[in-house]
Amino acid sequence: MNLGAFSVSLAVKDVKASVAFYKKLGFEQLVDLTEQGWAILKNGDHIIGLFQGMIDENILTFNPGWDQNGKNVEPYTDIRELHKQLEAAGVEVFNANLDGPDSRGSLMIRDPDGNAILLDQHRA
Repeated sequence: MNLGAFSVSLAVKDVKASVAFYKKLGFEQLVDLTEQGWAILKNGDHIIGLFQGMIDENILTFNPGWDQNGKNVEPYTDIRELHKQLEAAGVEVFNANLDGPDSRGSLMIRDPDGNAILLDQHRA
């Protein structure tokens, strides 16, 4: 099962303070939408998303169809196919939105310890 690019989405109290902290650890800001409450940072192949007031918990995030640089890869497994594979494997899927614009879509699952995992496809 090819899940695509991996990142950690962190629920933060103050996105600007969090950006400043992670920059001290060598992360560079890829996307700066701190005025909207979020930012994406990268250090090597490691990506973190910082989200203030947008998510309730930290989430493991996978982006089908993307590499670690947000570039399209071929071939890739479409989110709708991943949904079928997960259900066939007996994994409970929730918050599935598979009818997004341009074939985009997302779904969430939880591991046995309750950790949230988001599969979020941004490309057609």
